[in-house]
Amino acid sequence: MSEKLIDIKEVTLNNNCPECYSKNGLHLIFKQKVKETKFYKSITSEISHEITCKTCNSVIYPEQWTDDIDRVFEYQKKAFTPKSKSTYLKKTSWIATSTFFVLIALVLFLVYYLNL
Repeated sequence: MSEKLIDIKEVTLNNNCPECYSKNGLHLIFKQKVKETKFYKSITSEISHEITCKTCNSVIYPEQWTDDIDRVFEYQKKAFTPKSKSTYLKKTSWIATSTFFVLIALVLFLVYYLNL
């Protein structure tokens, strides 16, 4: 099973970077976890976020946030709508399920006609 985070929304922030003090380098990215196996692909409700500075190529952790960054983050968090939680069955699972039901039907058919 593989798990990965996919980017759902990226927002450019107009705040100063706490590292390099650039005004136009901060980006807030919202990510959502996706689990995938041979049989299904599932979008979970687990959301994560990350603020990075494209100017100095650094990750800005919550301990480094200023009050302005915190306020903008809270606003963007309220405005963010994640993808709905869902599970998609892949072709392999449909084939396995169909084979199972065909075998059950065959067994029931044979049991019914052999017991007459």
